[in-house]
Amino acid sequence: MDDIVTSMYTQNCQQEAVNLLSKLAVNLPGIIFQVLQQQDGSVFVPYVSSGCQSLSEIEPEAVQADFRVLYKLIHPQDIKAFTESIAVCSTNLTPWHWEGRIITPSGIKWIQGTSQPELQGNGDFLWNGLVMDITDRKLAEEKLLESEARYKAILDAIPDLMFRISRDGEYLDLKSEGANLTLTREEIVGKHVQELLPSDVATISLEAIAKTLDSGTLQTCEYQLPTPLGVRDYEARLVVSGEDEVLAIVRDITERKQAEISLQNLAQKFAKAFSCSPDSITISTIQEGRFIEVNDSFVKLSGYERDEAIGKTSFELDIWVHDRDRLKLVQELQGTGVARNLEVEFRQKSGEIITAMLSAEVIDLDGISCILAVHHDITERKQVEAQLRLSAQRDRLLAETLVRIRSSLNLDQILQTTVTEVRQFLQADRVFISLNNANLGVRTIAESVDPKYPSVLGWSTNDEAYLQEVRNLLKDNLVRIVEDITQMPVSSKVRAHCRKFQTKASLAVPIMLDNELFGALIANQCSGSRHWQPIEIDLLQQMSEQVAIAIQQSQICQKLAELNTNLEHQVEERTAQLQQKMQEVEKLHRVKDVVLHTVAHDLRTSVMGNLMVLKNLLNQGVGGVQGAEGQRSRGEITAISPLPLSHAQSPMPVSRSIIERMIQGNDRQLTMINSLLEINSCEKQGIDIKLEPVQFSTLLGETFAQFEPMLTQNQATLKNLVPADLPLVMADETRLQKVLANLIAHSLQNNPPGLNFLLSATVEAGMIRTQIQDNGVGMSKLECDRLFDLHVRDPQDCCSTSIGLKMYLCRKVIKAHGGEIGVISNRKRGLTFWFTLPLATSSATNRP
Repeated sequence: MDDIVTSMYTQNCQQEAVNLLSKLAVNLPGIIFQVLQQQDGSVFVPYVSSGCQSLSEIEPEAVQADFRVLYKLIHPQDIKAFTESIAVCSTNLTPWHWEGRIITPSGIKWIQGTSQPELQGNGDFLWNGLVMDITDRKLAEEKLLESEARYKAILDAIPDLMFRISRDGEYLDLKSEGANLTLTREEIVGKHVQELLPSDVATISLEAIAKTLDSGTLQTCEYQLPTPLGVRDYEARLVVSGEDEVLAIVRDITERKQAEISLQNLAQKFAKAFSCSPDSITISTIQEGRFIEVNDSFVKLSGYERDEAIGKTSFELDIWVHDRDRLKLVQELQGTGVARNLEVEFRQKSGEIITAMLSAEVIDLDGISCILAVHHDITERKQVEAQLRLSAQRDRLLAETLVRIRSSLNLDQILQTTVTEVRQFLQADRVFISLNNANLGVRTIAESVDPKYPSVLGWSTNDEAYLQEVRNLLKDNLVRIVEDITQMPVSSKVRAHCRKFQTKASLAVPIMLDNELFGALIANQCSGSRHWQPIEIDLLQQMSEQVAIAIQQSQICQKLAELNTNLEHQVEERTAQLQQKMQEVEKLHRVKDVVLHTVAHDLRTSVMGNLMVLKNLLNQGVGGVQGAEGQRSRGEITAISPLPLSHAQSPMPVSRSIIERMIQGNDRQLTMINSLLEINSCEKQGIDIKLEPVQFSTLLGETFAQFEPMLTQNQATLKNLVPADLPLVMADETRLQKVLANLIAHSLQNNPPGLNFLLSATVEAGMIRTQIQDNGVGMSKLECDRLFDLHVRDPQDCCSTSIGLKMYLCRKVIKAHGGEIGVISNRKRGLTFWFTLPLATSSATNRP
């Protein structure tokens, strides 16, 4: 071949070599090629076999014209590997081997290329090679890999242990992935089953292996092995896997065994529950309702023996009272598979109707859809519920009647409503109330009756024999129960009365007042005889008591009305007398006001005159005339006797202290008179307050500056702790100054000289609280509580009447300001007067 390739470079032998290569390549699968890579990088394809067309689907001439057409066929994902393989081969001059994919018009193909590069003398590379189509091989390899992966996944997904075991019991191989195996692979493979398993289990295993190999069929055995988790159950399935060897698949069936045991226990429990259940349980076909099984409770409930029911349908036994109930049950079961708490009526064998609560589910028995039904007998409960409803209705009726009796005084309306509701409750044909009057006899005053039957309303009789017989029937407060009037031994008059009003059954309850028969509450059944229930009798008895209360209440109301009429006359007389007395008192008050005003003004005039005379006399004494009379002592004042002119005027010496005391006394009287007049004016017209925004700290400072002479005279001191930045208050300055003066005067007059005052003020809850504290004598709590009250003072009281009037006026003034005033007696000594005033609002502050 090398000689042929070498001769190709001569002009005469080139065509001959090509012909020879073509003959050789025709019978070879794939492409035989020769590529020359020159030093300048150019590539020349001297030869490509005809197999190029079948493999690459490109004509050989096209490849020789431009070798890059083959390069373009290479799969994009394989180009990098192809380029790297050429580079390695060119660098190392090693044989070139490459497998990859090409994309042809007919699809993707796998190819395998091999070549040996040769370095020529002129530095060129000559590549002689072969490209083979390996698509079929690659597809087979892929399928094989997929098959292996699939089977491996299947094996990995199987949690069971798998062993290859020889006929003599040697472990050849195992698969343990996913299984709970305590031994390693090396500890198992090559060992004998008798070395690893208990003797009894090994014997069972060897017998199963031999039987599998001899019969060639699947064999199964079960055994138990002790494990760290306890004794476990296992199942081994053995199949022939080769000559004298088996494949054993071992599965842990402990949970299945436990489930089987639990299922057996459950089945036993179900059988016991089915047979011992206090409720009726049946199994019947859903299509026909044919009974397959029933329990003992069904026998007791239905009255049918077990052999009478099994094999029969519910329709043949006529158990369903309403066929629609079974149709509803079947529809619900077909829709949801379950039915819960359906209340249905069944007919017993005896024909008696019972009520049961039915619950059912669909079950499958040997491919047949059946109904598992549980019937709970609620007949007694329904009867109790009916009794409870009647009791509730009775209690409601009694309560409403009691409310009507308490809230209404209309006896006719109460009685009529009572008979109407009692008839509705009893479902009777007639209910009426008859009263016994000593003068008028028996008379029906209220009735509720079915329009089909005659009315007894207004019926009355004076027949003494009839009345006496009725009294005997209801004597001793007994209930008269008549279920069939024809069976009652009564007189012809009573029987005729019953025929007249079509009475067939009767229930009569006496109405007793003060242990005397006053009337009766009677229920009649006109349509036929009737069995009166205990609850109906009890209702009539209680209603008769309520009717008796209503009648008694009506009588009491009549008496109260009479008494009320008399009382109204008495009240009118008393009212007239009180009005006359009030007029007299008003006249006395007017006389009192006139007397007070006249006497106070006269006293005030007299006291002011006395003061003027005394002060004038005191002034004359201070600058008196010197003379013989002037030789008297300086402590005496000569007064001119106020005798008639006919008598000689003679001087009368009077002590200065006496005149001063007389002046002080007249001052106190004048102050008290002014206080009385002010109080009288306040009580009649109220205090006239002129409120203005006032700087409280400034007001206090100015006021106490005016008190300085009075404080000095009494050797008293005042310490002012009032802050200068207090907010404005709404106040009448003149009135507040009088209040402060009266509070200071009270302390000075009731204490010796040398008193100390402490003045303070704080803002609390929209108010200014002012305190005046002294260190004088204290007061009791009762005195503190009554200090600002208007009352007659005890002559021995430390607070004089004049000061008491001023204290009362202080409270009136502070109240008129919207504040409060009080006094506190300190623990050690002294008093603390306090009062509050409201702060000025922004609107009042901005007012011009």
